[in-house]
Amino acid sequence: MSGARGRLLLALLLARVAAGSPARLRDPGAAASARLAGGSRSAGQVCVEKSIIFRANTPYPTDIITAPGGRDLLFCVQPDDSNLNYFQQPQHIKESDFLKFSEKYGRHSFLTLSQAQPSLSAFYRAGDPILTYFDSSSVLSTLRQPVRMGASGLCVDGNPAGFLDSKSTSCTRIFVNLSKSCITDPALDAASYYRDFTVLKVPINGTIVQSMQVKITPVAPPGAPYMKDNTCNNVVSEVVYEIEFNSTHGIQSVSVQFKVTSITGDSGSSLQQHFTLHFWTRTLSHTLPRSGNPGYIVGAPLLIANGGAMQHMTILQSQGDGSCSQFLRHKVRFGRNMRTGCKLNLSQILEESDCNSIQEKLYKALQGMNRAGDLAIVGSAHSSRAEEWTTILIQNCSVQAVNCTSCCMVPVTLEIQILWTKEGLLSNPQAQMLGARYFYQCQPLKFPSMSVVPLTTVVTFTDMTEWPEAPRGQPRTYWKLPFDFFFPFKVALTEERSYRSDLVGCFLLILILSSIFCF
Repeated sequence: MSGARGRLLLALLLARVAAGSPARLRDPGAAASARLAGGSRSAGQVCVEKSIIFRANTPYPTDIITAPGGRDLLFCVQPDDSNLNYFQQPQHIKESDFLKFSEKYGRHSFLTLSQAQPSLSAFYRAGDPILTYFDSSSVLSTLRQPVRMGASGLCVDGNPAGFLDSKSTSCTRIFVNLSKSCITDPALDAASYYRDFTVLKVPINGTIVQSMQVKITPVAPPGAPYMKDNTCNNVVSEVVYEIEFNSTHGIQSVSVQFKVTSITGDSGSSLQQHFTLHFWTRTLSHTLPRSGNPGYIVGAPLLIANGGAMQHMTILQSQGDGSCSQFLRHKVRFGRNMRTGCKLNLSQILEESDCNSIQEKLYKALQGMNRAGDLAIVGSAHSSRAEEWTTILIQNCSVQAVNCTSCCMVPVTLEIQILWTKEGLLSNPQAQMLGARYFYQCQPLKFPSMSVVPLTTVVTFTDMTEWPEAPRGQPRTYWKLPFDFFFPFKVALTEERSYRSDLVGCFLLILILSSIFCF
């Protein structure tokens, strides 16, 4: 009876195998044999308890394995499964079949579908990597902005620059062999930051055409680094990218400026580099977030306008080495007096510029790229309402120097004086501007001995509020103090005496009336 039952179960087992629905179990023997070849494979098996199988006459491979838990033995049948995770026996390809297999398995790229690059957007979004293109090698890459890593601050060159992410970074490079790195290290050569590649206006999925590429324009590019007397000259110490964009039309132009220095020594020499990205657009916005409604809020940026375009009032901002940042500036915030200072390097323009050019450069550095024209009276001012704006008074320096034939009077200090007041209800006053003045202070600059000029910016807020007089006719509190310590007792004694006299008078009156009525 048990033999018939076993043959029945084996028949059912073979039926399941033929139906192609085997139970998936781990085959220890197969795993052990395949592990020697560098991996393991899973086997599809159908299993029943070994105690009910007396004889195996199946054509499929069988095995006896231990069930999970190690108590029972299982009798398993392994079918011929072509979908197991190991390669099939390779076919023998004849010359006549080569073209057929090439068309069947050929690909247009070395990347599989899972490794294919994702589709790009039709335009740059804030924070997106800026794409670059090397035409000679047809390589697509990204614009890099090195950053510092770790406590030592060493440079990491793989950091991509983000679109509309204007910022400055700095890092340090250490050279084991300066004489070799001076010539071979591209990070020291200015040409590696603009030569042989272009910036894409917008992300491109297909063929990159010439019209979608923007060349990087170097401003007074220095020469290549070279060694002389154990000193590496023309080494890049600062890189400044200025990128013009136009909304969804992408990047319009890119320029780069450099500062170079010299490194002396050999083993263990170091260099600190600065990298700046600044994004700007010609189409300035006519609206900005409010700085109050209507009056200014303490800490909100001041609003200024020039030609109808609104912006924030800004002042100088220094970098890590004390030099003036060309693009990054501090915002002037209502109610907060400020003072900033930095050093401006004029070595590149002193030899080929006159006094007027130097003055113009210093004025531009102090006031910013966009000249201030009007100041918003209230924090909710709109560019189309002329009554909500007041003209900023500007007092420049005299161009004449005193007792100096080779000097130029240049501005070194900008003092921004702002007058404001409160108006409205005393319970809810609103701050508004009365006026502002840009007051420049100058000093003579002697050619060409002074190549570094210290600049200072001061911002002062003056409260001109006139508080109203206290209203008249209101009752005032009147306090009457006792004359001496015994005053309360005197008052009580006096009241008691008057009370006794009143009682005596009442008693006499009652006696008189009673005598009259009785007699």
